[in-house]
Amino acid sequence: MEATTESAKGQLNQPLLQKSSSDCLVIKQKTAEDEDQQQQQFQLKTRVWIETKKLWHIVGPSIFSRLASYSMNIVTQAFAGHLGEVELASISIANNVIVGFNFGLLLGMASALETLCGQAFGAKKYNLLGIYMQRSWIVLSICCILLLPFYMYATPVLKVLGQPDDVAEQSGLVALWFLPMHFSFAFQCPLQRFLQSQLKTGVLVWVSSVAFVIHVIISWIFVHQLQLGVVGAAIALDISWWVLVLGMLGYTVWGGCPQTWTGFSIQAFSGLWDFTRLSASAGVMLCLENWYYRILILMTGNLKNATIALDALSVCMAINGWEMMIPLAFFAATGVRVANELGAGNGKAAKFATKVSVVQSTFIGIFIAVLVLLLQNQMAYIFSSSPLVIQAVNNFSYLLAFTILLNSVQPVLSGVAVGSGWQAWVAYVNLTCYYLIGIPMGIVLGWVMDLGVQGIWGGMIFGGTAVQTGILAIITIHRDWDKEAENARMNIRKLSLPASDSLA
Repeated sequence: MEATTESAKGQLNQPLLQKSSSDCLVIKQKTAEDEDQQQQQFQLKTRVWIETKKLWHIVGPSIFSRLASYSMNIVTQAFAGHLGEVELASISIANNVIVGFNFGLLLGMASALETLCGQAFGAKKYNLLGIYMQRSWIVLSICCILLLPFYMYATPVLKVLGQPDDVAEQSGLVALWFLPMHFSFAFQCPLQRFLQSQLKTGVLVWVSSVAFVIHVIISWIFVHQLQLGVVGAAIALDISWWVLVLGMLGYTVWGGCPQTWTGFSIQAFSGLWDFTRLSASAGVMLCLENWYYRILILMTGNLKNATIALDALSVCMAINGWEMMIPLAFFAATGVRVANELGAGNGKAAKFATKVSVVQSTFIGIFIAVLVLLLQNQMAYIFSSSPLVIQAVNNFSYLLAFTILLNSVQPVLSGVAVGSGWQAWVAYVNLTCYYLIGIPMGIVLGWVMDLGVQGIWGGMIFGGTAVQTGILAIITIHRDWDKEAENARMNIRKLSLPASDSLA
């Protein structure tokens, strides 16, 4: 009887033991899953931190060097502004319109080096970087010669565009004195990208700092002490840009880049046609972006009674110009990081670098956009004391904030395109979005619907920049990054020297 009772108890306890064993198994599985999730989160945080350090190793110095270069132009305009209204207008037009037009093209053409040097450095084909840079010097120097008519005939062109005779003649004179600076771009832009592609960014900070200090000193000497006027201001800017060139060149040639600079080579003249085609497509891609906002100012100037609106827009564009140094630094850094990883055959790492860069640049853009909205009643006082201009700037603050936010994403995606070598088809995207959608929409909203400068600006931002950003985002998300890495390898093979083909 007792045995029967014990047997019954065992049968009753058996389901309980099975259930307890099952619960323990579930708990163990859940614990293992939690540990795996924690491990993945830890690995993600580690990857983000490592990528952030690599990214900001380029972004930080790039922001500083770009701000220093931009500030040299501001200093020149400030010295010219104390000479008189005509002098200020002539320096502004010559520097922002004539030089700006040509610099945009040359800067864009030099961005081909971000693709080629970045991918070659990632693939450890170090000897190719110096050859690529020399090819870029050759191509950009020829382009500088072809662009000379813009300087030589600046006066009649400006008169045709409606500038007053005295301003047009003075601007033409200043443009001729800017020719030394014009030719410095053919060397400065490739040198900067050559150094960035191999993460030699510290030298950019030092060279930019020295050039800025020298510029302030010699501007004061030439303008005030030697009484050379607006010509002295132009000469000072010429010298300062060549200081940038000589500083980076000296670092490169005298041992700063032992792996990537092996001296001047006749081999730089080989493969120029393929190099020129990539440079031209890169130049067109960035030029279409660079000229877009200059067209905004030009269109605003043709509105009736546009003096106040134009002054307010100039203030907004000045603020936007200062802030743009940050996303432009992300543009350069993203191009280098993507190119390095693709050159090394790491497609997924290039995709991850893109995500980190977009997120960080966007957060910075949100912060600055919010700051603009909070300080909309104060920021205009930096540039003007006119109540009408200040009120107009306040009215534009929401458009300015949205422009800043949008520009925190768009340059990063353009950097991805440069790092991947997509310049040719992105040029078509820019042409379509900016000039076939954005500008017509701005004209319709500004003139047809009589919304003035807000209509022009809003149409160009929402119809052009926003659409272009959306298209680039969709394309970037849906790219096969492993295939992009293979394309980078093929690109290196194609543009490598015959002696290097066996190493590819």
